[in-house]
Amino acid sequence: MRYVVPQSAGAKAVVRMEKPGLDVSPMAVIGRLSRTALTVESRLADTFARHGLDASSFDVLATLLRSGAPYRIAPAHLAQAAMISTSAVAQGLNKLESRGLVRREMNPNDGRGTLVALTDAGKELVEKALPDHLETERAIVATLSLEEQAVLAGLLRRIDDAAGS
Repeated sequence: MRYVVPQSAGAKAVVRMEKPGLDVSPMAVIGRLSRTALTVESRLADTFARHGLDASSFDVLATLLRSGAPYRIAPAHLAQAAMISTSAVAQGLNKLESRGLVRREMNPNDGRGTLVALTDAGKELVEKALPDHLETERAIVATLSLEEQAVLAGLLRRIDDAAGS
């Protein structure tokens, strides 16, 4: 007779029954991490959308703002600082430039290179979006104490490092 696993039991129970010799303990962590990432991304996307932005556009504008006056940075450094690929930077810059939020300038230190500069309109937009973004993030982690947030950040860093190796 075959036992039917109730749907509420989840994938771990099914795998445990079908393949009892397998260690399924990582599924709980990775599954929860994946679902949480999707939920958080959705909440942040809603916040960005209220300002006419998406996550990558916000990252570019915020990175330029963090660079300090005169808010200019080389595209390769922008990609590294914003943790996005150089091709994603190029696509995002075209979109942001067409909206007048950034402009490309010649790099005075490298005649062949360019810099990406935050325009006044881009600076104004990111300065309006940033407090809302931080409030959304604050609301998401508010259930954790500051100590728990620090522990979680450390644990996630370790998982990220292990996943990248």
